[in-house]
Amino acid sequence: MTFTRTTEQDSHYDHLEKMTTTELLSNINIEDKTVPNAVEKVIPHIEKLVDVIVSKLEKGGRLFYMGAGTSGRLGVVDASECPPTFGVSPETVIGIIAGGDEAIRNAVEFAEDSKNQGWEDLSSHNVSEKDVVIGIAASGTTPYVISALKKCNEKNIITGCITCNEGSPLALTAVYPIVPVVGPEFVTGSSRMKAGTAQKLVLNMISTATMIKLGHIKGNKMVDMQLSNEKLVKRGTNMIMTSLNIPEKEANTLLLTYGSVRKAIHEYHAHK
Repeated sequence: MTFTRTTEQDSHYDHLEKMTTTELLSNINIEDKTVPNAVEKVIPHIEKLVDVIVSKLEKGGRLFYMGAGTSGRLGVVDASECPPTFGVSPETVIGIIAGGDEAIRNAVEFAEDSKNQGWEDLSSHNVSEKDVVIGIAASGTTPYVISALKKCNEKNIITGCITCNEGSPLALTAVYPIVPVVGPEFVTGSSRMKAGTAQKLVLNMISTATMIKLGHIKGNKMVDMQLSNEKLVKRGTNMIMTSLNIPEKEANTLLLTYGSVRKAIHEYHAHK
């Protein structure tokens, strides 16, 4: 397959600086609307990867995201939201970004070009065959990610990727490639836009579907969420009130006593 880097192709629009604000926003929106369609086409590939992740996590494995720049930040964001949303350990889903934590806020020059650092960063977490590693790179050419996945393949560690270029080195390296092709960006080469949106949508699907299949959602409610603010305490209280048909004060007491919606409901039934 010939590798065409569509994320770097020229925008369908020109003379952006001459557009009115309305024209800019409307044309960006037109391009953004194409992204869900690109993601829809790769759902079968996402499904295969999710099922593998679930099987590994059920046996005590972990999920790693790794990337550079925007792609790395998106992985870190998705990983960091799993503990508060689903009540899992911070060690269950781990985001790794080229350049380390500093790169979350600031660009770290040439961090993505290292062919050794990616595997070193994974090794610091004692990655093993029990785990799954997903490389994220819009271009599909990031050495930091590709070299790490190659090392994982050598060591029989399951690999997946999210990239927006078919036939890219990353797509050819990962055992479970996910490739939503979104085409040229509104601003030529600005892959934080459509490509970044596609990556975020796929990450949402992977983590949410995985956690649902692992039992962290009941009905459609986040019964294992962390009670990290008043809004979530109120939400949890309402969930218990509805589930047990009890007054708000009693539901709130149960929630604060047991620390989670799931435990509160379980203990309520256990003592009846």
